[in-house]
Amino acid sequence: MPETSIQERLDWEVTPELYATIRRLWIDHSKAEDARDLEGLIRTLSEDCVYEIIPTGQRWEGHNGARAFYTTFLSAFPDVKFNLMDIVIGPQGVIEVTQMTGTHRGSWAGVESTGLPVRLPIVIHFPWDPAAGRFAGERIYFDKSALIDQLEFDSVPQRNRNENN
Repeated sequence: MPETSIQERLDWEVTPELYATIRRLWIDHSKAEDARDLEGLIRTLSEDCVYEIIPTGQRWEGHNGARAFYTTFLSAFPDVKFNLMDIVIGPQGVIEVTQMTGTHRGSWAGVESTGLPVRLPIVIHFPWDPAAGRFAGERIYFDKSALIDQLEFDSVPQRNRNENN
């Protein structure tokens, strides 16, 4: 997707048809993710899509990159669930606020599998690519220290946790 300024994106017209298109594609994307339907996910993305995990600096480009992202993520959290808490849909795309829960069963973001449960609020931006009529990927935001605390703190033996109580 060609780089556009925030002012240009703010000037994009909102129409009922565009809103319905973006909303429908987000629903299709979410259903495909829940069903672990990788090709269904790819159909919602522009060919030059970019997946970014902002707190870790990780980035995947294009459909092959999106496949690699999902393969790695869903292997690391095979039981992942997203509980939608809020959503905003507009001509610039979708902002989803969700509670992610899952069990850390594989290497992800540089952390080897811990087998521990994770519960993490996440904000996901699905930027809209108007030329492609698809999402230009995802930008994923979360509190990295909260994730690390869950994976490291939970691995401390119980006797050490209660020493100061």
